[in-house]
Amino acid sequence: MNNGVVVNVKGLKKYYGKVKAVDGVDFVIHRGEVFSLLGPNGAGKTTTMEILEGIRDKDTGEVEILEMNIENNSRKIKEKIGVLLQDTNFINNVKVVEIIDLFRSFFKNSLSTEEILDIISLKEKRNTYVNKLSGGQKQRLAVGLALVNDPEIVFLDEPTTGLDPQARRNLWDTIKNLKESRKTIFLTTHYMEEAERLADRIAIMDHGKIIARGTALELIKSIGREEVIEFSREGLSTDFLEMLKQKGECVMKDTVVRVYTKNIVDKMRWILDVAKKYDTNLRDLRIRQTNLEDVFLELTGRELRD
Repeated sequence: MNNGVVVNVKGLKKYYGKVKAVDGVDFVIHRGEVFSLLGPNGAGKTTTMEILEGIRDKDTGEVEILEMNIENNSRKIKEKIGVLLQDTNFINNVKVVEIIDLFRSFFKNSLSTEEILDIISLKEKRNTYVNKLSGGQKQRLAVGLALVNDPEIVFLDEPTTGLDPQARRNLWDTIKNLKESRKTIFLTTHYMEEAERLADRIAIMDHGKIIARGTALELIKSIGREEVIEFSREGLSTDFLEMLKQKGECVMKDTVVRVYTKNIVDKMRWILDVAKKYDTNLRDLRIRQTNLEDVFLELTGRELRD
């Protein structure tokens, strides 16, 4: 590979009438890394991923995967990539082992069924019907089906959406194991903690464009804020909230107020003085480090789940 680059995207565009779903996107992905693309719904993440997967045609731009142009090498590329879509529907009256065998038959080369079951930790469920699996088990099976051809690049589109915390963390372990085996992973997600824990590099996309990129630490440092004071918005007077807004560095959410600062002691003292002035109790008060969600709000002004 050229400098270890396995995905090379230049000037990628996809328009639907006046809607610029993908509007001149550039990025590279290196072998063995987890690359995460973040953004609100409608930002263009899934469209970008589907173009790379060969599911959707681009309008203009260059896309090379494993040094192959996607227009002329679609079948060759599909033999070397694995895909987990946002929504996976299984035939209910089929056993786990049967559906794995079915997917293995689609490729010239594949891992054995036993290897797949071992990777996704479903050996004990091999003869279980798919409709009897839990949500987390179904999602692990979907990941297994994306791995049947032993792909070099794995595309995971919001793999943990709808899973409970335990199932989500189990899937994180699977993704970490894939990385350790030198798989390259393209991950989209709505969970900031997921991107922080798993991704080597992150790109934030909005309105069809990539507006920031870097490691999680680089992105967090880029907004120039070190700490956050958070407390509940419940019961806060309008005058108190207006005073916070005038001071700046403050974000009002539906249920939470966030005040950003570089000097936690002075800012905390000021907030407590204002609260005393307006006879206001601060509920659920806590101090934390700036994280990726703060970066996202700074750059887009919106919650990820818009």
